[in-house]
Amino acid sequence: MKIREEYTCPLELTHDITKGKWKPIILWQLRLGNTSLASLEKNIHGVNQKMLIEQLKELLDFGIIGKKTFEGYPLRVEYFLTERGEKMLEAITIMQNIGIELMQENGMEDVLRAKGFMD
Repeated sequence: MKIREEYTCPLELTHDITKGKWKPIILWQLRLGNTSLASLEKNIHGVNQKMLIEQLKELLDFGIIGKKTFEGYPLRVEYFLTERGEKMLEAITIMQNIGIELMQENGMEDVLRAKGFMD
């Protein structure tokens, strides 16, 4: 995805960077530290490898995440949050907390417990 020539406001650009089902979830996973493609694919239920690679590329293009390639065989690659990605994670954390509140208000504590968000 490229930056368009016109935006109505900076928030529209930020929305373009993070829109889609998987990007916020990818960033949420990367909060735990550097990780491989295989690990992301394993920990993000429902995403296929093609979609994951596409979303990672877009996040890389915008400088939200970085990629480190290690020499040797087999080839090893790790993804990580950049400084900009850490800032974006702050917003995603707020969104996560709002989601937790709404799920609690709607009697979904069992789902939160199963996912490790409640004791």
